[in-house]
Formats: sequence, structure tokens, C-alpha cells
Amino acid sequence: MNEADLRTRRVLLGTFALGAAAWAVPGVFAEELVKTPPQTEGPFYPDRLPLDTDNDLLIVNAGITPGVGEISHVTGRILDANGKPVRNALVEIWQVDGNGAYLHTGSSNGEKRDRNFQGFGRFLTGSTGEYYFRTVKPVPYPGRCPHIHYKVKKGGRELIVTQCYIKGHPGNERDGIWRSVTDPKQREAITVPFTPIPDSRIGELAARFDIVLGMTPPA
Repeated sequence: MNEADLRTRRVLLGTFALGAAAWAVPGVFAEELVKTPPQTEGPFYPDRLPLDTDNDLLIVNAGITPGVGEISHVTGRILDANGKPVRNALVEIWQVDGNGAYLHTGSSNGEKRDRNFQGFGRFLTGSTGEYYFRTVKPVPYPGRCPHIHYKVKKGGRELIVTQCYIKGHPGNERDGIWRSVTDPKQREAITVPFTPIPDSRIGELAARFDIVLGMTPPA
């Protein structure tokens, strides 16, 4: 690993540590917590899960060719209604690839699907409630602005299904599902910046999307 890669890794780890430290103090930002609004699962939750369901969507199984797109490190925390981290929450994400195709047999442009992009991933949170995925920046497709689907489960119980959007994308205002969230604070909570990582030689991005549940899930 060269010096540029080490600097990128330090930036990422520093970002994760800062977020964890802030939430570790009881009551910090409690008054700013905004419940994440649930959103439609949509028709394209994978109807056939891939053999590889880890949190690195860029590499399928033991492949060496990565999926095409802007590499994005997407992190966040799963928090209960009181702002406490949720441990052992299974976080699932799914999204289109760089060609706008889902990992689903009903995807209208499935013949263009990037076979090197996993399309779906899972991560089990630890004591801090933190999750992490390496994926690509989502792209638009006919009828929808760019987004990443999320589903959070614990103990076999589904806690929330929602979507994460790109802050400042011009397609947001034309997207009916994004506009269906009428509360400005909730809309802001699901719309996050994808920010260039300093010193990344390949133009990697970082995004943070915290999910605040409207409940306290069972232990």
C-alpha cells in the first residue's frame, strides 16, 4: 500500500472515528435527531440473491475486475428512537449498476447489467451501530433519480425500508418518491453529499447516511 492509499485510509478511518465519538456521549445531538422516513421497497429487491452478499459491491466473489462507476465508501449508524446505537442490526443495500440495471430478472435493461458489480450487500452492525459499504455512486435511470435502497432487520424482524439520495442532484426535484417526503428535515436526512476523498488517486467518494428508527428494537 503506497503513501496515497495510506492517506486515503486514514481519512476514512478518521471520519468513522469522529462519527462514533460524537454519538458515544449520551445526549449529544439528541435534540437534532430526525426520524428516518420509511420509503417504498420498490419492485427490484433481488428476486435471486447473489452468492456473494458481503459489503464490498465492487468485487464479486473472487473476481479481480471491479464494477464500473465512481467508487464510493458509504457509512453510517443505525440508531434507535433515543439515539442509541443498534447492535446486531442487519443492514442490506441494493442499487442499480453504472448502466442503470438492477440485479433482478425484471430489470428492463438487464441485458446491459454489469456482471462485475454485486448489486446487493449486507453488513451486521457491532456495538457502535456502524455499517460500511464499498459501492459505486448511484446513477439515474428512467423515472428515478439516483438512490440506494436500504433495509434494516434485527432478529428476523424488519425495522425499516428506506432510500438514500444524492444531495444537490438535479433529478431529485423530479422524483415522485423523493418528493413524497414532505417534511424538510426528514427529506434532508435522506439526502446526503457524496464528497471527494482527499488524496484519492482514483477519485473515490465518501458518503454518510445515518438511519434513526422510530422505535427501540428488541435487544
